[in-house]
Amino acid sequence: MPVKAADLARIAVFAALIAALGLPGTLTPFGNAVPITAQTLGVMLAGALLGAWRGAAACVVFLILVAAGLPLLAGGRGGLGVFTGPSAGYLVGWPIGAFVIGLLTARMLPNYRLWLGIVINIVGGILVIYAIGIPVQAARVGSGLLAVVQSAVQFLPGDMVKVVVAAIVARQVHRAYPGLVGSGDQ
Repeated sequence: MPVKAADLARIAVFAALIAALGLPGTLTPFGNAVPITAQTLGVMLAGALLGAWRGAAACVVFLILVAAGLPLLAGGRGGLGVFTGPSAGYLVGWPIGAFVIGLLTARMLPNYRLWLGIVINIVGGILVIYAIGIPVQAARVGSGLLAVVQSAVQFLPGDMVKVVVAAIVARQVHRAYPGLVGSGDQ
C-alpha cells in the first residue's frame, strides 16, 4: 500500500515534535544513568494522534535521524552510541509504545474519553516503554533488575504528568478533527 504525502508530512511533523521536546534538556536526579526528558510526551502524542502505524513510524524516523548522528535527543545526544547505552531499551520502546497507544486509541474512537485516554497512555507510554527499557538498562549498567525498577520510580510523577497532558491534547484534537485516526490505523 503506497504511503500518502499527507501521511509522510504528519510523520515528519511528529518526528520533529519529539526532537523539539528534547530542547529543554535533561534532568538526571540522584545520578541516574537515564535522563528524564519531555520527549516521551511526543511519543504518546504521536500514537494518540497519528494512529498505530504512523505514530510508530514517526518514532522510527526520529530514531533513524538520531542513529545517523543528529543530536536530537535531550541534552544534544545522537549517534549510534546512544543505542548501546543505558537508555537504549527505552528508545527502542518508543515506537512500540506509540503503536500500542495508536492501536488502543483507534479502538476507542470516535468518542475519545479522557479517562480511557489516560489509561491508554499509561499502558503504551509507561508500561510498554518501561518493560523494554528497564531490563536493557539493568543489563547495560550491570545492576540488578530490582535496583533499576526502584530507580525508575522517580520517573513516574513526570511520566504521569505527560500521560495526562497527552490525553487532554488528544481529546481536544480528536474533537476538532474527528476521523483523524481511522479504522485502517488499527
